[in-house]
Amino acid sequence: MKSIPKYMTRFIAALPRRHQVLLSSVCAVTLLVVLLPSESATASKHVSEPQLGQAELILGQRYQLQINVENPQSNASGQQDTTVRWSGYEVRSGDSLARIFDQMGFTPQQLYRVTQDAQADKLLRKIHPGDTLRFAKDEHDDLIQIAYQINPTDTLIVSKSENGFVSEIESKTVEVRTETAHARITSSFWNAGIDAGLTEGQIMSIADIFGWDIDFALDLREGDEFSVMFEKEYADGEFVGYGRVLAAEFVNRGEHYQAFLHENGDFYNAEGRAMRKSFLRSPVKFTYISSSFNPRRLHPVTGQVRPHNGIDYAAQTGTPVMSSGAGKVIASAYNNLNGHYVFIQHGERYVTKYLHLSKRLVKKGQRVKQGELIGRVGATGRVTGAHLHYEFLVDGVHRNPRTVKFPQAESLVAAELPVFKEIAQQRLAVLNDSKRLYLAMR
Repeated sequence: MKSIPKYMTRFIAALPRRHQVLLSSVCAVTLLVVLLPSESATASKHVSEPQLGQAELILGQRYQLQINVENPQSNASGQQDTTVRWSGYEVRSGDSLARIFDQMGFTPQQLYRVTQDAQADKLLRKIHPGDTLRFAKDEHDDLIQIAYQINPTDTLIVSKSENGFVSEIESKTVEVRTETAHARITSSFWNAGIDAGLTEGQIMSIADIFGWDIDFALDLREGDEFSVMFEKEYADGEFVGYGRVLAAEFVNRGEHYQAFLHENGDFYNAEGRAMRKSFLRSPVKFTYISSSFNPRRLHPVTGQVRPHNGIDYAAQTGTPVMSSGAGKVIASAYNNLNGHYVFIQHGERYVTKYLHLSKRLVKKGQRVKQGELIGRVGATGRVTGAHLHYEFLVDGVHRNPRTVKFPQAESLVAAELPVFKEIAQQRLAVLNDSKRLYLAMR
């Protein structure tokens, strides 16, 4: 550094004492400003680092605490260095853990050590395109932690320890709130549910709850209405998903059907009788009925009067067909009249028949559960178009599947009824309030 010129020295010496002090202070401050790193330089350094979300900051802090305790690193001045750098990887179609680790600069040995933890191995192998994995490195570029958000509330944390990598699940506290919705059918049940703000899953849940009493492909009429009470879940004040349906009411052709969730996971009416019955009203979902049970129907192919001992469900080829009840397959074959068909025996008195299938998915002698997929709609046999012909027999006699009385549903035990009925009445009152509010806003 050059020395101060003599003329400057003489100039400073000639100044009064208080001016000399002031000038010295200014020089000192100026020197500090020059020597200290500028704010812009510091900011540019941080910009080059990965941007951390709140969750990542928390995880980084957690791991820094672990380093301080378990694996302290010291720099030249003797102070611990706990630098942690985070980076992320969005999973793409065709990615594997091996490919992801390679892309992130980690070795196969590091992947092997991570997957030695059974929980980490199981969950990390379930990643899907669109998921994000977060990786933390220390100052030596060694992998020290992985974070994988399994769902909106649960995050898998895999951390390096003295004995290898160990995993844990960090879960946010979930707050459950209840909400209601009410709708009136003008065009279709599906559209009414969507217009009421319900999700596809909730709409299907309502159909499942009342599917033993109402044929949603045949029985619905304009003016039918329904109400539903359901859970919404929040974590840290943010909506994370929908929970259970707690109660629902469906008014079909003026008849009221009510269902309330019991702690055992099943639905019962207000009197404690199970909604679940031996048979479903319909073996297909949300399809158009082309013809109903008619013992003196004119056959569309032959032109002759021939009993139509069942119901035709017009649907696209490939539409799933379910067994309406649990039972044993007594026939699974093909002929020119029925096309591909399946007959199922349910106990001693009941038989259901499914005709004109494009594909049969069960074999003779096989046992099936209620709602199990047994085939797909087709146009095989003597037909004019794709549809399912469904028949219901009681003691060998054809009965109308739409109106036949099903075996009595089970009830809750007497000891559970008082508490359940009280809860049911409370929830019904909430549903009624929802309906009144809906009507008041129309």
